[in-house]
Amino acid sequence: MPVNKSSSLIAILFAASVSFSACAAPISADTAITPASTAADGSHDPGKASPTVIFVHGAFADSSSWNVEISVLRSAGYPVIAYANPLRGIANDAAGLDALVKSVNGPVVLVGHSYAGMVVSQVAAQEPSVKALVYVAALIPVVGESTNDLVTKFQGSELVSANLHSVAAPGGQTDVYINQDKYGTVYAGGLSQPDITVAAAGERPLAAAAFAEAVTLAAPASVPKWEIVATQDHAVPTQVQEFMANRAGAKIVRTKSGHDVPAAQPFVVARVVEEAIAAASK
Repeated sequence: MPVNKSSSLIAILFAASVSFSACAAPISADTAITPASTAADGSHDPGKASPTVIFVHGAFADSSSWNVEISVLRSAGYPVIAYANPLRGIANDAAGLDALVKSVNGPVVLVGHSYAGMVVSQVAAQEPSVKALVYVAALIPVVGESTNDLVTKFQGSELVSANLHSVAAPGGQTDVYINQDKYGTVYAGGLSQPDITVAAAGERPLAAAAFAEAVTLAAPASVPKWEIVATQDHAVPTQVQEFMANRAGAKIVRTKSGHDVPAAQPFVVARVVEEAIAAASK
């Protein structure tokens, strides 16, 4: 399958907007998304199925935040699914994702943003078909850690009461939203003001109880991991992301973005996901 014309744009934007840590190999400006049926040596390999990429959105967003990544990867021939994360809590959300992973034939690459890092970590510990993990400004927990534990580990998060409000939800739950007038500052730095306004109007809440719920499983050390670190993040502080990535042995990719990296830097995400696909294909 030929590479979509957007591939050349990926290479240009990727080279301009991302820097790799010392342990990462540099990627040149002429690098493009490789068609799924093309082997590493450039030969055609139609008999080998590509891993399925499952994107998992985090709190205060929905699956539409991955629209560009999905379009780019599917144009290159990769199978992609976007999981509609319920945002009710780790156990609940992981159960749904686990069922989805079980329904997929072959290897899986899980890509989680923000709070979804908690969810993909739990599922990766349960499902051997998960062969690579990409954390996008996401939480990488160890057993017993909660979202609150990690977000507040270092100073800098603006997910504070003054910027949030709660709404009573069915079943005795409470939903937490970012105040719309603070959405750009807290979450969507790097997007245009019109895009921030639309995203703020459509944000999906996280159940309040989810902030304190701890993971009971952590992603296996043997599963290769990437963390795309947002260097201007006001939700999950950059220092927290760096700490978690180093602790987990994840390959670090830094990009100039606020917390909403999937929407602000989709070409960076797509290129890193392709690297994870290659690792999962071995």
